[in-house]
Amino acid sequence: MVRGDRVDSVEYARRVNAAADLAGAGAPVAAAARTLASRYGVSVRQARRYLEQAVAVGRVEVPESSVVLTVKLPGSLAGQIRARAQESDRAISAVVAQALAEFLERGGSEGRPHR
Repeated sequence: MVRGDRVDSVEYARRVNAAADLAGAGAPVAAAARTLASRYGVSVRQARRYLEQAVAVGRVEVPESSVVLTVKLPGSLAGQIRARAQESDRAISAVVAQALAEFLERGGSEGRPHR
């Protein structure tokens, strides 16, 4: 059996939403599964899984694609970030993204020189 790579979260959400659209339009499950299998180059069995997810939860939010951003941080701060990620069982990127989003929501004025 040949197994392809897993799709990322953006593609997964798109496929579940396509399944939700087909299910919502009243397409029979077998026909919807064949349509999805053909459209996305997956097995009918995998297409049925997308349909099952769509029926269970409906349309899902398509996450924004991620980009790589390289920054230099003091070693102690990097260590704190790694520790926070480990203790919260999250990826380092998720911890940094949340921290930056919260900082920017507050206006991100800490450390700015006053004019």
